[in-house]
Amino acid sequence: MHVSNTLLLVLHHHILWAGLVRAQTSSSATSTATPCASTIAPLNNATPSVAAGWQAAVVANNLASPRGIKFDTEGGLLVVEQDRGIVRLTFSGEGGCARSNGSAQLVIDDPSLNHGLELSEDGRTLFASSEESVLAWQYDPATGRNTSGPRTIVNRMTGDGHTSRTLLLSRVTPGQLLVSRGSQSNLDVAALDISTGISTIKSYNLTDTGSPSNNSASPYNFAQDGVLLGWGLRNSVGVAEHPITGGIYSVENSVDNLDRSGQNIHQDNPGEEMNFHGYLNGTTVPEQGENYGYPSCFAAWDVNEIPDNDGLQVGSQFAIGNQNATVNDTHCREGTIPPRLTFAAHMAPLDIVFNTEGTAAWISFHGSWNRDDPIGYKLSVVAFDGATGTPRAPANSTTSYSDIVSNPDLSKCPDGCFRPVGLAWDSSGRLFMSSDSTGEIYVVTRDDGSSTDSTNGTAEPANPDSSSSEDSGASMAAGSGAGVVLWTAFVAVTLYLTNI
Repeated sequence: MHVSNTLLLVLHHHILWAGLVRAQTSSSATSTATPCASTIAPLNNATPSVAAGWQAAVVANNLASPRGIKFDTEGGLLVVEQDRGIVRLTFSGEGGCARSNGSAQLVIDDPSLNHGLELSEDGRTLFASSEESVLAWQYDPATGRNTSGPRTIVNRMTGDGHTSRTLLLSRVTPGQLLVSRGSQSNLDVAALDISTGISTIKSYNLTDTGSPSNNSASPYNFAQDGVLLGWGLRNSVGVAEHPITGGIYSVENSVDNLDRSGQNIHQDNPGEEMNFHGYLNGTTVPEQGENYGYPSCFAAWDVNEIPDNDGLQVGSQFAIGNQNATVNDTHCREGTIPPRLTFAAHMAPLDIVFNTEGTAAWISFHGSWNRDDPIGYKLSVVAFDGATGTPRAPANSTTSYSDIVSNPDLSKCPDGCFRPVGLAWDSSGRLFMSSDSTGEIYVVTRDDGSSTDSTNGTAEPANPDSSSSEDSGASMAAGSGAGVVLWTAFVAVTLYLTNI
C-alpha cells in the first residue's frame, strides 16, 4: 500500500499541475487598455457607455456645434462649425489616447456653412455646403489653408426647414459629387412634385465643370441638373458609398407627429430608414431614381401601434392620414421603394460610413426631440456582406444594428447628453465622431487602442478578446492537454492497483 499511496500522490500532483495550466491560460488571455497620459472629461459628466471590447474618449472640446468632419491627407481633421465655418484640428497620441494639439485653426470663415463637407481624393479641393449652395476651394493640406476663393458648384437650394446639404464624393466612380437635400417642413407637399428637387439625392459630374479655380463654368442648378438617385426622401442626412460594390446608401430622418385613421401614432412610428439607391457606374437597378414615398408613405416600425394594420410588418410602406383612391397602403406597397432596413422611430440618423472591407456600416444617431421617452443618442454598427454590398439582416429586422457607444442615462437627454453627428476615419483606422450639443470630438477604438476599421459589423471586435470562441478554443486545448495528463496518471494507478 505504500507504493499505491505514492502513486496517489503523483496523481494529485498531476491534478494540481493541470489546474495550474488552466489558470495560466485564462490569465494570459486577459488584456486591459493602457491608461492615457491625459484625458478630457466629457461635458456634463456624460461619460459614454461602451460595448465590451471597445473604448471611446473625448479628444477635442470647446467647438461651436461641430457637424460634418473629414480628415485631410496630412492628418488634419476638418470640422464644420455651424454659424462659423470650417476649422482644422491636429492630434497627437496613439490609439485611443489621441488628443488635440491646442485650439482649432480657422480655415474657412463663412457662417453660412452648416453641415456638408468633402475633400477630393488628392486632398487638394475642399467642398462645403450652405443652405443655398455647394462651394469649392483649392486647399493645401500641408498648411491647412485654402489657396483660392470659393467657387459655386451647385446652387438654388434655398428653403426653410431642413437646411443641411450633405455631400459625398464617389471613390468608386471618380468625379461624381452627390448632394442630398431634405424637405422644407415636416410634411412638405412640394416634395410630391419631382421637378422641385425637394427631398432628393442627386449626383453631379465634376469633370464637366473643371477645377475650383475655373470661375468661367456655370454652377449646376440643383433641381434641373444632375442624375437623380432618389426622391420622396424626407431628410436623408447621412449618405455613403459601399467601398467594394459602389452601392449608394442613405439614412433618412422620417416624419414627426404622424396620424393614421385619426389616431396619433408618432411615439413609435414611422421608423427611420436605411435606403439603397443603386450605383454611379451605369449599372441599372430598380431602385435608382425612384420614389421612396415621402410625404405620403412611410415605413412601419411598431406595427401594433398602427390602426388598420392588416398585412403590415416592420419596414412595410404604409399611408398616412385617411386613405383614399390614390393614397393608400396598396399604392405605398406597390408604387414606392421600401427601405432596406428600418430603425426605431425618432433616433435621427445623421451620418453613415463604411469600413474598408465593406463589412460594417457605422451610423450616428443624433437622438429624439419629440418622443416622450428619449431614444437614440448613440453610435451603432450594421453588419454587411462585403462582397455583395448588402446588409446581412433581413428587411423586416428589428435587431439589425449593434450599439457601440451610447449615453448611459437617456432621461438626461437632450440637454445633458452628447449627440453624435459626423463620422470620419483617420489613416490608422480609428473612427472619430462629432457631438454638436457638447462641442466635442470623440475617438472610438478597440479597448486596446487598435483599429476600429476591421470590425465584423457587430459589437464583437473582429479579432476576439479573451471571451471569444478563439480564446475559448485555446483554453479548451490547454484543458485537453491537462486532461491527457490526468487520464495517463489515472490509467497508471488503475493498472498498478489491478496488478498488486
